[in-house]
This record gives sequence, C-alpha cells and structure tokens, in this order.
Amino acid sequence: MSEFNQEVDATGLNCPLPILRCKKAMNGLESGNVLKITATDGGSPKDFEAYCKQTGDELLSSIEENNKFIFMIKKK
Repeated sequence: MSEFNQEVDATGLNCPLPILRCKKAMNGLESGNVLKITATDGGSPKDFEAYCKQTGDELLSSIEENNKFIFMIKKK
C-alpha cells in the first residue's frame, strides 16, 4: 500500500518516542485517513500492533525494509 495522508519519520528514536509521534499524528487525522510511519527501534512491530489493538486503529501493513520498519495505520 503506497497511499497515505501523512508521513512520520521516527527513525533513530527509541521506545516510547515512535508511538508518541504516531499518536500525535493520528490525533490530527480524520477517520479513514492513513498514516505512514517509519521506525528503526527493534520493538516497534510489537509496539504498533499493541497500539492499534488499544486504539482500534487498523494496522494495514508492517514491513521491514533496509533495517527500517514501515507501518501503514488507518485511523478508525
């Protein structure tokens, strides 16, 4: 999926900063919009999965590419 409404670069940041950046960006999006977030923290896949379960937002994709994790999250 390559269509998104906003992008956040959280590379080089450790937990909990990627999640905090995500939450801040998601608060500014309208329902149905998609956020692309890139992170390098090794715990990010589990963190974003837990975040989406807690918030009800949809984790559309979670991939690892060139030592970076790229997440696409759709706001509920």
